[in-house]
Amino acid sequence: HHYAFAENPSIFKYPDFAAAWALSMPLVVRLANKVRDEPKKSDFTIDLKHEIALYIWDSGKGPHLTAAPELCTEPEDSLHAQHCATTLSKGPTQCGEPVQKEDIFVAVKTCRKFHNERVPVIKRTWEKDAVLLEYYSDHADPSIPTINLGVPNTERGHCGKTFAILQRFLSIHVPNTKWLLVVDDDTLISLPRLQALLSCYDPSEPVSLGERYGYGLSQGGYSYITGGGGMVFSREAVVRLLDSGCKCYSDDAPDDMVLGMCFNALGLPVTHSPLFHQARPEDYPTDLLAHQVPISFHKHWNINPVAVFNKWLRDNATEKSSHELDRTTKTEL
Repeated sequence: HHYAFAENPSIFKYPDFAAAWALSMPLVVRLANKVRDEPKKSDFTIDLKHEIALYIWDSGKGPHLTAAPELCTEPEDSLHAQHCATTLSKGPTQCGEPVQKEDIFVAVKTCRKFHNERVPVIKRTWEKDAVLLEYYSDHADPSIPTINLGVPNTERGHCGKTFAILQRFLSIHVPNTKWLLVVDDDTLISLPRLQALLSCYDPSEPVSLGERYGYGLSQGGYSYITGGGGMVFSREAVVRLLDSGCKCYSDDAPDDMVLGMCFNALGLPVTHSPLFHQARPEDYPTDLLAHQVPISFHKHWNINPVAVFNKWLRDNATEKSSHELDRTTKTEL
């Protein structure tokens, strides 16, 4: 999903930060000078691990990554960890009790043309784990049911619809809940895992959580939570955002990027979690996902989304204990 070496992504190696990575001081000095002296690009930042490796490689003029098998992502009590210099620690089993289902309001963005294609996938997979969930569309369909917010569907960007969802979240039409989760109709997500993760955050603070991207960061840009993996907001974050008067410059503006601009203007941070994924499992290296307990994936292109959910996001007692899930969730923070 980095759009680099697309024909053969395996030819370019980059570090897994979970295993630790090391740079020599001469390389650090060289990079510091390069950052200081060379003009910086103003483009998207998708994955720091990959992009910093590209920056160090410098189109082949810099050093390549040297593999160090002693830097591991093995659990510390694994039989394979005896020769590892780094391992993944068990650490605290959890930040606290998972938040209650009733504390999360789920907003699903859909449109009429996907009512029969994508909505049934949600109903077959993760909808059952939601207590408070509404589908928002350009067409009111009582059989689902969907709610028409009065915003026409747009082919790209859904800023108008998302801001209407934020306003409805604070209205009398939905219960007063601590957290808002906004997802696309082709997002696959584990709500129990999200409940565990949210125990690590204070909903009275302005929290914006998900997979963080950046735009023009070297030139006064901003970070934002990419929408496909799921955007999580505390009620306080939504209140501050709407009270600021920040709004869409058009209904078809990219909602996630506009939200990032708004939070940046307010001086509020957006928080990254590697457990949310903007793309499909097959778009990531197998080794990178091997030590994760992912929360979400996105897109139904050329996959069976129900099978993907069952493999990556459904929890069975025989597959993962809640202790393992809590430990890994904490490790990935």
